[in-house]
Amino acid sequence: MGKDWKERLGTVYSTNPDFNYEENEGEEQETLPPQQQKLYVSLDKRNRKGKAVSLIEGFIGTEDDLKNLGKILKSKCGVGGSVKDGEILIQGDFRNKIVELLENEGYQVKRKGGK
Repeated sequence: MGKDWKERLGTVYSTNPDFNYEENEGEEQETLPPQQQKLYVSLDKRNRKGKAVSLIEGFIGTEDDLKNLGKILKSKCGVGGSVKDGEILIQGDFRNKIVELLENEGYQVKRKGGK
């Protein structure tokens, strides 16, 4: 099925046969400064064969800036991970360290679920 339907969310349809739909692909969300970001850190085990990952959600900004933040967190935690669909996944339970790192960078951080 893919994410085609997600790309059409928020599209306004017209009955005008000459209407051209505008894709917002070229217009990425501008990255908010860390002080205006509210990030959520949680532990996720769903669909991961029992392996836990630290999940960081809520980032508002460009894909490149999100990838850079993910790269920094992976490096500081010394583990792998990935960045996709607006989320950062860090392999293992590094919630405490991630919260501390993000707060030191000036982000507002809230833990979701768990201890």
